[in-house]
Amino acid sequence: MIALGLVIGTVVAPAEERQVTFAPRGHVLTNTAVWSPDGLWLVYDVREDPEVFAGDRIERVHVLTGEVEVVYRAPNGSACGVVTWHPALPRLVFIQGPETPDENWTYGPSRRRGVLVDLREPEGSALRVRPLDAMDYAPPFTPGALRGGSHVHVHSPDGLAVSFTYEDEVLARPDAKRSTEAEPNQRNIGVSFRSPGPVRVAPDHPRNHDGDWFSVLVSRTVARPRPGTDEISRAFEEGWIGHAGYTRADGGRQRHALAFLGRVTALDGREHDEVFVVDLPEDPASAAVGEPLEGTCLTRPAPPKGTRQRRLTFTDTDPHPGVQGPRHWLRSSPDGEHIAFLRLDARGVAQFWLVAPRGGPARQLTELAEAPGIASAFSWSPDGRALAAVVNGRVCLVDAGDGSVRSLTAPGPAEFAPLPLACVFSPDGGLIAFQRKVPSPEGAGTHAQIFVVSTR
Repeated sequence: MIALGLVIGTVVAPAEERQVTFAPRGHVLTNTAVWSPDGLWLVYDVREDPEVFAGDRIERVHVLTGEVEVVYRAPNGSACGVVTWHPALPRLVFIQGPETPDENWTYGPSRRRGVLVDLREPEGSALRVRPLDAMDYAPPFTPGALRGGSHVHVHSPDGLAVSFTYEDEVLARPDAKRSTEAEPNQRNIGVSFRSPGPVRVAPDHPRNHDGDWFSVLVSRTVARPRPGTDEISRAFEEGWIGHAGYTRADGGRQRHALAFLGRVTALDGREHDEVFVVDLPEDPASAAVGEPLEGTCLTRPAPPKGTRQRRLTFTDTDPHPGVQGPRHWLRSSPDGEHIAFLRLDARGVAQFWLVAPRGGPARQLTELAEAPGIASAFSWSPDGRALAAVVNGRVCLVDAGDGSVRSLTAPGPAEFAPLPLACVFSPDGGLIAFQRKVPSPEGAGTHAQIFVVSTR
């Protein structure tokens, strides 16, 4: 245990940092929902490189005792990773690649799926490991089933839905790419709903499978966005808005909504990413007239009837247009009033900005003086008073009211600084989980390990 007490600009009481994993290999924390609901376990995958999807199992570590458990092993030559917890139950969701992969069916953005593991069920039980999303790769396609890969699965705060990013295998095939009539495969946002699942598909493709939840796309992209419009070519890095949704401009409550990044085209033809929100309907199985939820051989699945996609930020003419900085996912305050994102100021320093899901002007929260500024993915404290992120090589608390920054970890050599992957509050707000690289026990190279630091 290391006693620390550094702050940017102020002296405070020491914080406590602890290393909680000590394996001779790397670990990867997802950027959100890595804590068990009781705050005792952290879940992670065992990829050595976050950019290479080659992990063969999911593990969890007890933050007090250091006990490590393998909770899932990927079968039949598949890989798994990017794991998150259910907000209230001992249940996990994560990506799994193709089983028995071969030269005709390898892992890729359009060839992966979601898997649910219920830790309350015993090993070997048919109820312990379940398919989240059904897949149907051959026409006629099935409403509620996907035709491609889902990625970064995160439960809604009420546990009734799971968001993910998606790419379409049907439209990614060479024959579809050659067609002048086919829509292009583009990254989109999807959601799996517990009801009205499960979804059964015909066994008319060797990679088809059933799923327990009903899955749909909720974002809408176009092949070539018109310059200066709200049309987008890519939807990604989404996050649920509010623990109970948010209050709409009309005073009503929007129960389920996601903030996400949408790639627009400015009038000068340059592309950049803006903040969007999509309001989800209560009935995900209702299709708009002429827009099948399951899509066609030439079109991607359509959003359910009543889905509303809106743009929140408009930075086309700014010196540094769009959302920029390290890779991050949009995150909402618990009350649903603020969506946090990163933008570069005039000096090129990444700052926190906040915007309301109802719309209106965005507000710059931080005034960091040194580049790069905010240097990681981030999360909100459970009470909504602070955000956790890496700043100047240290894990820090950023006050959500005035933007002041308090450092929790000590500075050190750059090669062992906190990694940009994750800074995630525990359910009670008392700890933040993050990662550093540490020297390998064998004395050659480094491995990413998991640490926690006290916020008090």
